[in-house]
Amino acid sequence: MPQKHHDKAAQHSEEAAKHHRSASKHASEGNHEKAAHHAQAAQGHQQKAKEYSSRAASKYAEKAGTMKKDEMEDDMLETEDNGRQSKKK
Repeated sequence: MPQKHHDKAAQHSEEAAKHHRSASKHASEGNHEKAAHHAQAAQGHQQKAKEYSSRAASKYAEKAGTMKKDEMEDDMLETEDNGRQSKKK
């Protein structure tokens, strides 16, 4: 199960990198509207990558028995809340 989360995290990281490159290109061309669009898309992919990474870490912790189930759920909710807050900024 954690492998799937790692794969998803990697996919979102790669998509974020593509959007960052596009944002940079458009910004250098003076097209700030497109640059902003790609920068926002990159942020979304980065957040998704972070969420999948957190899920993988929680799965490992669960398997290792280092965290109780309630602590893991709290940790995941906190990660999701942080993601929503960063999107509002």
